[in-house]
Amino acid sequence: MSPAKYSVFLCFSLLCIILFKSRPVLAQTKPVFACDVTNNPGLKNFSFCDTSLDVKARVDDLVSKLTLSEKIGWLVNAAKGVSRLGIPNYEWWSEALHGVSYTGPGTKFNGAVPGATSFPQVILTAASFNESLFETIGKVVSTEARAMYNVGSAGLTFWSPNVNIFRDPRWGRGQETPGEDPLLASKYGAAYVRGLQERDGDKEGLKVAACCKHYTAYDVDNWKGIQRYNFNALVTQQDLDDTFQPPFKSCVVDGNVASVMCSYNQVNGKPTCGDPDLLAGVIRGEWKLNGYIVTDCDSLNEMFYTQKYTKTPEETAALSLNSGLDLNCGSFLGTNTQTAVNRGLVNETVIDRAVSNNFATMMRLGFFDGDPSKQLYGNLGPKDVCTSQNQELAREAARQGIVLLKNAQGSLPLSPTAIKSLAVIGPNANVSHTMLGNYEGSPCKYTTPLQGLTASVATVYQPGCADTSCATAQVDAAKTIAAAADAVVLVMGSDQSIERESLDRVAITLPGQQQLLVSEVAKVSKGPVILVIMSGGGMDVQFAKDDPKISSIMWVGFPGEAGGAAIADVIFGYYNPSGRLPMTWYPESYVEKVNMTDMNMRPDPSTGYPGRSYRFYKGPTVFSFGDGLSYSKFNHQLIKAPKLVFVPLEEGHVCLSSACRSIDVVEHSCKNLAFDIHLSIKNTGKISGSHTIFLFSSPPQVHNSPQKHLLGFQKLHLAPQGEGVVRFNVDVCKHLSLVDEKGNRKVALGEHLLHVGSLTHLLNLRV
Repeated sequence: MSPAKYSVFLCFSLLCIILFKSRPVLAQTKPVFACDVTNNPGLKNFSFCDTSLDVKARVDDLVSKLTLSEKIGWLVNAAKGVSRLGIPNYEWWSEALHGVSYTGPGTKFNGAVPGATSFPQVILTAASFNESLFETIGKVVSTEARAMYNVGSAGLTFWSPNVNIFRDPRWGRGQETPGEDPLLASKYGAAYVRGLQERDGDKEGLKVAACCKHYTAYDVDNWKGIQRYNFNALVTQQDLDDTFQPPFKSCVVDGNVASVMCSYNQVNGKPTCGDPDLLAGVIRGEWKLNGYIVTDCDSLNEMFYTQKYTKTPEETAALSLNSGLDLNCGSFLGTNTQTAVNRGLVNETVIDRAVSNNFATMMRLGFFDGDPSKQLYGNLGPKDVCTSQNQELAREAARQGIVLLKNAQGSLPLSPTAIKSLAVIGPNANVSHTMLGNYEGSPCKYTTPLQGLTASVATVYQPGCADTSCATAQVDAAKTIAAAADAVVLVMGSDQSIERESLDRVAITLPGQQQLLVSEVAKVSKGPVILVIMSGGGMDVQFAKDDPKISSIMWVGFPGEAGGAAIADVIFGYYNPSGRLPMTWYPESYVEKVNMTDMNMRPDPSTGYPGRSYRFYKGPTVFSFGDGLSYSKFNHQLIKAPKLVFVPLEEGHVCLSSACRSIDVVEHSCKNLAFDIHLSIKNTGKISGSHTIFLFSSPPQVHNSPQKHLLGFQKLHLAPQGEGVVRFNVDVCKHLSLVDEKGNRKVALGEHLLHVGSLTHLLNLRV
């Protein structure tokens, strides 16, 4: 750029800055709502505004008053108001993955509410294995969301959480999920949904409306040019029913979620948003969804233009609506539904069903109850956002999720009095926004890792790399400060330039020259060397695991606005780590030989395909699902567990006269059959801490069953030398069942090996 051009550009930029700064910040002060009887008394005559009636009666009345064009206006996210009925425009698309997000047009951060509490990215919160924490975060997020709605800064419908299974370590959106285990994802989804939705003293009402996404078998974004928009996931019925579907079922059945979002991809040749078996059949029919089904944004465009699944746009609109879809994120249904009706491809009764589901959700939210300030949550406002309690919860959530993966004796925790100088090195050591992960909002404030560590001891900082890509490591500068320090903390890993939506990884090693930087710094360090990995997915850090000079390894996910404080809390022993990995960390050799697009969970010995997740993969790992260390030691002792459980069968059952490998869970004899397992847990260490107890089962090897699967988990906090009892109630049909090759749920007969840590117990299941 020439000097003359530069002068013009600079002047123009300064002018823009002056104009921007002088423009007042405009913030809406009122929420949008229908049935404003105060300013329009005539609305009292409409039954849909009568709060004494049930939801169905109100919805039926409203739909009966609408023209076809007006109904179509409520099939899209930017819903068109009906002024003659006192109904304003409404934007359905808001997000709240780990805090109220600015992703989506329904939410705005402005002068009234400049920020909201930004909790750790979901993958780290899931690492806490704490159901009550999942729900508590949801409650705080929904309170802040309602507060923002009351000042016109947000909507009431939030398209979160993401409960997809983190099947492949390269997936850029794995950070948004609760991990690779179907039970953990199910427990997380239902708990977070309850936190978002449950309305005090009102079983039918909604605080805000949650949405579980992306249904289903969705976990390829952009890998080696293969795009999510036209990817056809080839999934066996067995894998679909025992891996990919359980979290969505739990959202609907256990969480009573208000919405499910269908994904971009096809499953076995059919677009999910146009598959009547998946939508009307399973979500609405089998699971009894009380709410609406929405597309991922522009899914219908992709179905027609990219997948070329239908011949005309009108056929696409008709297929989706006839399959059970209710709402379109995008404008496709708004543009093409009228023509589809005109051509006889879809009946108006189908549109009535769709808008009825949409309006029923809005009724449950109180949108048609008049002035929100006079309703249950009407007193919430900016004072309820970013409170000190909410920000402390963000810090606590990060602490609970942080996973200590390696810790040589005498390394962590560091003593803040003994350490006179701490070298802090790495491209993620002084980051702020990186800590949030994606689908973030504007946080209340940031505490970077460097700031958190500096609050306790004197630090010397050197980034070591220009960014996380680390094309050229600044090794010499980093070694200089490391050699002079009493201890070294290296904060490495990834960010959204490495893994995110629309960007899958190809390699799972530390990016660029990060490994070189870590190894060279470790060589010259005289004290403990702590490697902190900030990432969404796992990393092959076998080199660090094997290097005796690297004394400790911590994974901190993307830890949210208070991440730096939480990291320091663990490093200096103010907090005893208790997080456990929610996903397998594979070696680089795994991704070199496994195609990311192979959806099979189970191994195939004939081809050498190794399978996926701890449930099926038997090969080497860098770290395994459930790994995580504490500063304390916890012992387990079995108090109560049966060795033999009989399954009663009716007279004449085939399994009484011949050997059976399994029985159907739908059989009467299997229902209401349960037993208790009681365990005594003791903290034998010198400091208090929380401990996660996993109950696993290795079932009989029939029907390609998992080698191991999680039956339940609980978290217990114990003082030094403290003891506690953990009780698991095991339902034979629910917990010990598995899915056979045809998708039928079975209970395997024979020996089930139950294990908690190193403690094992053999349970024999007989008829």
